[in-house]
Amino acid sequence: MKSAKPSSAKSHAESPGAGLRLDKWLWAARFYKTRSLAAEDIGHGRVQVNGQVAKASRELKLGDLLKFRQGDAPREVWVRGLSHIRGPAPQAQALYEETPDSLALRERLAEARRLAPEPAQSMSQGRPTKQDRRRLADWNRWSAAADAD
Repeated sequence: MKSAKPSSAKSHAESPGAGLRLDKWLWAARFYKTRSLAAEDIGHGRVQVNGQVAKASRELKLGDLLKFRQGDAPREVWVRGLSHIRGPAPQAQALYEETPDSLALRERLAEARRLAPEPAQSMSQGRPTKQDRRRLADWNRWSAAADAD
């Protein structure tokens, strides 16, 4: 018979003086799919905590300001909660609050992507068809034979 695990992780995470590793928090808040991806970006200096480049082992505290890039959009979030576990999306969204400037910038970038022309429409001619490739191969074969004489 297994004994039930004490819920010390949750109580430890919510105590006011407790901190949590930066890479673990970014993973738990669902900004990165794995902790190793979060640690890799942190190691490259792409994540700032309170305006300073941070290490993966940096202890996050409530009220810290994080700046990082997610995809094409830079994000700024306030840490509002700490969690050692990766929960469902609504629970993860409760761990942070995005700054109004960051939200406005993401909306502007999304609008620019929506209004941008489709890249495929700018192509006048696409990939050759099978018939075109056969014609090219025949032409190359005959032109190479003419050069050999």
